[in-house]
Amino acid sequence: MAASAALVPDTPAHTVDAFHRGRFWLVQPRQGHRAGMDAMMLAAAVPSGFSGRLADFGAGAGAATLAVLSRCPLAHAVLVERSAEMAAFAAATLAHPGNAHLGDRASVLKADVTLAGRARHGAGLADNSFDFVVMNPPFNAAQDRATPDTLRREAHVTEDGLFERWIRSAAAVVKPRGGLAAIARPEQLVAILDAMEGRFGDAEMLCVHPRPDAAAIRIVVRAVLGARGKLSIRPPLTLHGASGNEPTERTEMINNGLASLFGD
Repeated sequence: MAASAALVPDTPAHTVDAFHRGRFWLVQPRQGHRAGMDAMMLAAAVPSGFSGRLADFGAGAGAATLAVLSRCPLAHAVLVERSAEMAAFAAATLAHPGNAHLGDRASVLKADVTLAGRARHGAGLADNSFDFVVMNPPFNAAQDRATPDTLRREAHVTEDGLFERWIRSAAAVVKPRGGLAAIARPEQLVAILDAMEGRFGDAEMLCVHPRPDAAAIRIVVRAVLGARGKLSIRPPLTLHGASGNEPTERTEMINNGLASLFGD
């Protein structure tokens, strides 16, 4: 569902799309990096009763953040985005009239989440200042997603050591016993767990399968800062049935902000 782009005339070529059955709207590029199911699954990793301060690393146009705010009425959030153009889309999203009921609980911070120490603090990411961090890092290998589109490339193509840098920053800015959730490809689980080592524990992993008989295409990992529990593997999410393209009931609930991914 789309609304008139005239609502945000200063924003580059874009669409205005409804999510959560019209409970919030996203102003996003017409071409290039566009939000979809990944953002909804990441947002659904946050417990439904969450009422703290959330940091959305690599927020893009703001889909994951607004999905959390839509489901968690007492939560507040900071959308952290390195790209000036995507940060502008995020600001346009928050300013959209259809998001007036959510906009006062969120702000945009243009910052590079890979900064460390004083540089990170100076960019606006203070230590121990958030209760939960969600992240959707660029997780495609360069050879998998070659593209001349700069926004698409920055949003999708990973760099060596990326998970270490992003998770290091998450461990710095989140409060003790605060949460972390990340979405990635299955082959990146080792890199994520290595980066969490000594920082986050009580990790839970959930695999996302397109169909019951198909291999997983995404993993969602959630963990707690300073916890020491071992990794647990939760029941998977299957997006579609054995035949056809209709989403499963659980997928539909998650995609529309009516259920959490981990059942809490």
